[in-house]
Amino acid sequence: MLETMLKILDKYGYVYMQGLAGTLCLAGITIVAGTAVGMALAFMRMSRIKPLEWFVKGYVWVLRGTPILLQLYFFWILIPRILPFEIPDVVCIIIALIVNSGAYVAEIIRAGIQAVDGGQMEAARSLGLTGAQAMVKVVLPQAVRNILPALGNEFVNMIKQVSLASVFFINELTTSYKTVLAATYVPIESIVIAGLIYLLVTTVLSQAVNMMEWRLKVSEG
Repeated sequence: MLETMLKILDKYGYVYMQGLAGTLCLAGITIVAGTAVGMALAFMRMSRIKPLEWFVKGYVWVLRGTPILLQLYFFWILIPRILPFEIPDVVCIIIALIVNSGAYVAEIIRAGIQAVDGGQMEAARSLGLTGAQAMVKVVLPQAVRNILPALGNEFVNMIKQVSLASVFFINELTTSYKTVLAATYVPIESIVIAGLIYLLVTTVLSQAVNMMEWRLKVSEG
């Protein structure tokens, strides 16, 4: 088995690397854009405008309560129908991933902000800062310590979720496995290689997140 895997890597290693690059690119775009969406949703959720709060609650409820694969299919079917121009499948999938990620990131950011002692906001307001200034200058810097590790874990999870894009033949690691399988007809070794690459990448990133958490704790101490 090991010998076969080495032969596959020697001949098709570049295919796996291209797939890995696609996976990291999709996950990176998703988490960056998803963070922006999630931050907007979190502030809408915490606003005093009830319709906005209800909208975000419904958004999070639907996106977190339905399978992500179903969401990918929904946007893959819906977006080309509502736009007057053609759009690549990869863009539809990225939009779906961003919409999904935004729901989870919104809860991460909201929880991080609410974990900051409410007295911090009151103290900032008593010094003459507006609500927005107090949030940006006082609350958010403290909330970041709670948010960053959770966002790191969300990025790790997104790398695994991106594998669902292979259903739509988007260039990523699981799609690369299918390509290699079609060329070699060696299913076990081909999928083990893909699994080991996933395991290596997520382990490295998880360790980086753990290191970040440790450094944040040390800085607090």
